[in-house]
Amino acid sequence: MQDEYRTVARAGVHETEINRSRFLCALAPAATEREAQEFVAAVRKDHADATHNCWAYVIGADAAVQKASDDGEPGGTAGVPMLQMLLRRDMRYVVAVVTRYYGGVKLGAGGLIRAYGGSVGEALDTIGIITRRRFRLATVTVDHQRAGKVQNDLRATGREVRHVSYGEAVTIEIGLPDADVDAFRAWLADATAGTAALELGGEAYGDA
Repeated sequence: MQDEYRTVARAGVHETEINRSRFLCALAPAATEREAQEFVAAVRKDHADATHNCWAYVIGADAAVQKASDDGEPGGTAGVPMLQMLLRRDMRYVVAVVTRYYGGVKLGAGGLIRAYGGSVGEALDTIGIITRRRFRLATVTVDHQRAGKVQNDLRATGREVRHVSYGEAVTIEIGLPDADVDAFRAWLADATAGTAALELGGEAYGDA
């Protein structure tokens, strides 16, 4: 697994005008290829009257799935430059759709490549990018007496408390970078006089 990846901070749209043609770049995070395809379909539906709805997406922290479409523009002038811009920016789990409303002035192949790639780049700058890091899910089990202090200490040191449940003991689910596991285990033993248990689970990605 990759230690981290970059993706778009949120869904959003950025509009630019080039030689009277309007270019609207819609960006969204997409966890799966199906999500990316559904987003493309939704934008196509919203802009059914547009001249073109070209798209590109990259799925997987290792960019395993990369697809693009020129949607009627000359081959290689729209989807590919959009995809190349996403990859150049190291974007993952992201989908981009650039909707073009033709303004009467032909841009030529070079102009189209710059327009579609540039539209994605501008949208990324406007909407924003976040980094998500790989971490290990872990569960801390601690008695009720110490649970409040442990939770406060976790939050004070910037640990993400994902879930807390109360039973005979209190279980606190957190995320830990792999490199921190040993140090955290030592800290927990010290903070709870050795009474807390730490159980490691699977891996996931979270905001850096």
